[in-house]
Amino acid sequence: MHYFQFNIGDYRAATAHLSNEEDLAYRRLLDMYYDIESKIPLDTQWVARRIRIEPAVVCDVLNDMFIKQEDGWFHARCDDVIKQYHAMAEKNRANGRLGGRKKNPVGIDSQPIVKATINDKPITINNKPIRERATNVACPPDVSEQVWQDWLQLRKSKKASVTETVIKGARSEAEKLGWALERFLVEWCTRGSQGLKAEWVEKPNGLTKTGQMNRTVMSGLTRGLMGGNSNVKFLEK
Repeated sequence: MHYFQFNIGDYRAATAHLSNEEDLAYRRLLDMYYDIESKIPLDTQWVARRIRIEPAVVCDVLNDMFIKQEDGWFHARCDDVIKQYHAMAEKNRANGRLGGRKKNPVGIDSQPIVKATINDKPITINNKPIRERATNVACPPDVSEQVWQDWLQLRKSKKASVTETVIKGARSEAEKLGWALERFLVEWCTRGSQGLKAEWVEKPNGLTKTGQMNRTVMSGLTRGLMGGNSNVKFLEK
């Protein structure tokens, strides 16, 4: 792993009892754990030389913040973050083998960013923070991957953004029709339009709301309910 997330508040709470030198040793041990993606070696002298901290200090921190096992010093949080990272990376590789996401329009990163809950937050490269993408919208759980990718491609072709607000609006329009979100997106893709509203979708009987009003007017004329008023005009669609 070349980066990991760092939560300042959680880290401060967990390390308040450490001295400045111990705090530095702990931070460097975390860096080593994530860098080698494995437990800290049992050879304390070797570890101390690599992180440039006195062996006695390193030993104290290892005993305090890590768990000694037969094959190295274990840290539960680090181990969990590494497993999540590799699981996400494997998922991305699997998507790539299936055709994957081509120039993803919603800005999903090519490498996974795993969210930790303690001692880890700044995502940095060369000491410069990376801003998380504001358009990183995941596929809704009630929409199939194929339909989602087709809709994303449509939005891209229209040079339209994909945000949580857009998805929320689509879901609201789908509910007006009594449809599931996936059906609404399929209809959207079929039309090939930049946007879609419930009122633009024809009702099951084939008539739009305006068409239904015209049918009512025609029925009234046929039954003489309109009094033969020649001034009545049909509504234009």
